[in-house]
Amino acid sequence: MSASNPLVQIETSMGEIVLELFVDKSPVSVSNFIQYAKSGHYEGTIFHRVIKGFMVQGGGMTAEMVEKPVGEPIVNEASNGVKNRVGTVAMARTSEIDSATAQFFINTEDNKSLNYTGSNPRDFGYAVFGQVVDGMDVAYTMEQQATGSRDGHDDVPLESIVILSVEVLD
Repeated sequence: MSASNPLVQIETSMGEIVLELFVDKSPVSVSNFIQYAKSGHYEGTIFHRVIKGFMVQGGGMTAEMVEKPVGEPIVNEASNGVKNRVGTVAMARTSEIDSATAQFFINTEDNKSLNYTGSNPRDFGYAVFGQVVDGMDVAYTMEQQATGSRDGHDDVPLESIVILSVEVLD
């Protein structure tokens, strides 16, 4: 853990998760995440995509499955050399390389298929910008929740897992 890397506390309805953000490896993603956190964007969003043995994703949808407004997409920093391993946090995106906005996910497995392996869209991967330093048990509890389909989305927890707050710690 580097002294210069910010810590962020995510308070969820299932418990607390603390992240260390890799400002040296993913400066754009870290700045983006901190901006959303400080603006209060994440409050009231849910972990809307939970896949056992893969990851838990949140930060963009309300409990009513309404997508919150977001800013401009950011550049994808997946070529930074940081792998999608257990406990790392990465930016979610669409099939377009530079499409990440506010949504993020916590890897609950080593997800080699999400790593950068080339510059074309299929191989570009997902930018890791931090890691869980406390509360990985909470992410594992999340991935155990029963899920279903809702409003056109699959793998949605039947009982909402709400992000109550995201605070940048000094």
